[in-house]
Amino acid sequence: MSKSSKLEKKEKSLKKEKKEKKLKKDKKEKKDKSKKESSSKSQKRSFDDAATNKESSSAPGVNKKARTAPLDIQDAYNAPTGVLPVVGAPATALPKLKKNLLAYTSSFLSKTDAAAATSASQPSIADVLAMREPHDIAVEMPGESESNATPDSSAPSPSPPPTVTFEQAAALLAPPYLKSSVATFEKPSAIQAQAWPLAFRGYDMVGIAKTGSGKTLAFALPAIAHVVSCRAREESGEVPKPASPLKFLALAPTRELCTQIAGVVDGVAQAAGVHSIAVFGGVPKYPQIEALTKDKLCCCCIATPGRVEDICFNDVRIPLLAGVSFLVLDEADRMLDLGFEPSMRRIISQIRADRQTLMFSATWPPEVEKLAHEFLGQPVTVRIGKGGRELTANHAVTQKVHVIEERDKERMLTQILREELGDRGKKGHAKAIIFALYKKEAVRLEQFLQRGGYNCASVHGDKSQRERFDAVESFKNNQVRILVATDVASRGLDIPDVELVINNTFPLTTEDYVHRIGRTGRAGKTGRSITLFGSVDKPRAGELINVLREAKQDVPEELLKFGTTVKKKESKLYGAHFKDIDMTKKATKITFD
Repeated sequence: MSKSSKLEKKEKSLKKEKKEKKLKKDKKEKKDKSKKESSSKSQKRSFDDAATNKESSSAPGVNKKARTAPLDIQDAYNAPTGVLPVVGAPATALPKLKKNLLAYTSSFLSKTDAAAATSASQPSIADVLAMREPHDIAVEMPGESESNATPDSSAPSPSPPPTVTFEQAAALLAPPYLKSSVATFEKPSAIQAQAWPLAFRGYDMVGIAKTGSGKTLAFALPAIAHVVSCRAREESGEVPKPASPLKFLALAPTRELCTQIAGVVDGVAQAAGVHSIAVFGGVPKYPQIEALTKDKLCCCCIATPGRVEDICFNDVRIPLLAGVSFLVLDEADRMLDLGFEPSMRRIISQIRADRQTLMFSATWPPEVEKLAHEFLGQPVTVRIGKGGRELTANHAVTQKVHVIEERDKERMLTQILREELGDRGKKGHAKAIIFALYKKEAVRLEQFLQRGGYNCASVHGDKSQRERFDAVESFKNNQVRILVATDVASRGLDIPDVELVINNTFPLTTEDYVHRIGRTGRAGKTGRSITLFGSVDKPRAGELINVLREAKQDVPEELLKFGTTVKKKESKLYGAHFKDIDMTKKATKITFD
């Protein structure tokens, strides 16, 4: 082949390749242009949706400080049951909540009582303070108006007075299903007396009270009244029905506490004609999913954060939390300790922004305070006693501490049980909970007691949920008189007639000690606690001494020898080199020349 023919052939090949490249380029440009136009239309539609949401969030009664719900959740509120919302579709403004439930409960009252219940007149600050003082109730409104008031102030009180008797609470508890729930009680507890007037009026609230103070009923009654009110508005056609009937969600840190809250809520819910469900791990989740998605009366859910997050984000295609408008965070400090904060944030981000939120805790550390300011919009803070950063124990519990070597603990435990329960637990009818620090320690203690002839059961993380249920039930029903437990049972578990709590090993924090001994001395009764304190627990001696002194308990000389220094709380990441600061204050801007 000649040189010229080779060049011609090469030139033709290059031309052909160039033409193919140009065709590909044109085709790609055409595709990109089409995609860009489509994206532009979608973006314009999203801007329109955002404008619609902005208008709806500025409506009266909407919590502006709270996080705005995502667009698909907003759409889901008006979506028919079982139909998934289209992300990016035009959003419809959420129907406004009627947060003040007094208007609803007034329909059950006579005209005279209704007028009294919804009257705008408020007693003076001095009168309200006088009503709160005997019950050791302190209320901090967002503006802190009352905290700076003088006792003789005649100005109207910015917050409602406590309902310290059921006669005073009659206007709030007028519906039959609420009245029947408190029929067996003589009077409201301190937290109930102040929480009910606030919660029924739609306030976001933080409740800080000791264990066994009746916090569950403090939020359960307003929650069920809220659910009934919302359902009545939906049935009348005043607002559209959401994709899920769920209206009330309560988050709790442990399965046992979740079960206990569900038992209280279920009694009120059944009387009101709605259903409730406990959602937690360790049991099959598909029956829970069935109830949440198919039961049209299932309006109340009491859950642990991990399981409800799993169901909502991995198992169910309809937005279950879209219609939730009453949220409760119980034992918030414990949920943070257990690492549930990411799950809580993810769950709460899916709940409508104008919800009513109540948070309850026995302690008030800075991290819980910071969380409250994020999740609640200008909450009212209710403190019972010295609830707050100062650690206090239940004064109805007589505390005794034995400083003892590790090798002598079994001998001392046997001696205590023989004195309190008799040989092999045959003396009287007293019941005792023995707390261990670790699961293996709980197993060892149970076996040691059974070898000694004591009939006992145990609750810890290595037991299945069925075994944990059975152990707690057998203890409640007096089939066994000794329950060995780890700290899974230290929070919120309400077992009647527990006379004695024994700390075989001191917990890792003094807060957990306060919660442990709070399993006795509940509901107005007295109780006793005995703690075996070893040399390895020396770093927490100072805090324990402070708790004993505050409760006016005897402090043993052996404990004082460890010193009264209180070790600073340490950051899990950065140790103890930081200083105490108010996390709620805004940063100060400094300009340098």
